[in-house]
Amino acid sequence: MHIRDWPEHERPREKLLRSGAAHLSDAELLALFLGSGVRGQDAVATARTLLTDTGGVRGLLDRDAAGLTKLRGLGPARACRLAAALELGSRHLAGQLQRGEAMANPDVAARYFSQRLRGHHREVFAAMFLDTRHRSLAFEELFRGSIDGSEVHPREVVQRALALNAAAVIVGHNHPSGNPEPSAADRAVTQRLKQSLALVDIRLLDHFVVGDGPAVSMAARGMI
Repeated sequence: MHIRDWPEHERPREKLLRSGAAHLSDAELLALFLGSGVRGQDAVATARTLLTDTGGVRGLLDRDAAGLTKLRGLGPARACRLAAALELGSRHLAGQLQRGEAMANPDVAARYFSQRLRGHHREVFAAMFLDTRHRSLAFEELFRGSIDGSEVHPREVVQRALALNAAAVIVGHNHPSGNPEPSAADRAVTQRLKQSLALVDIRLLDHFVVGDGPAVSMAARGMI
């Protein structure tokens, strides 16, 4: 049965218009991008297959456009549409941070760090530099590899903050294992960063650890 033959209250598009996007399943949201399914499947069934084959939304969207085109049901046009939608979401969050919402709404910063770092297959340490009104000046990936004293150099973070005339910094890194719990090394690096930045009157506002699910805020855990 084609989706247009479904009862109206079950169709993804009508459901979104009636109740909002948050009320759609992952497969239903993806189906709206696909528009139609492959032979023998409607768009929702095709979306479910894609999500199952890739391990879910994260596994699907962690692929670049070239990787998406290799999946059954996604040609170049659909792959580019998905990649563009993901980038639009990232830019929307970046726009909120440029308006100073990094502290007014810390969840925005957490989502932004998650979106930027979750797809990496090794640990990446990044910093967001903020002005006196907590508006984003820049977001930079600074270090790659394991998060320990030999890899994260507080002096380099301080140098970039001074070069950008930043008043505050938010940092974050990912755990490719998917477990976002801060390690002892994470806590030690955070304290070194906080102390180094304080010497030049720059505040360390938070350190996000990105894994599966929501990012962990070390400030919310009382670790900063």
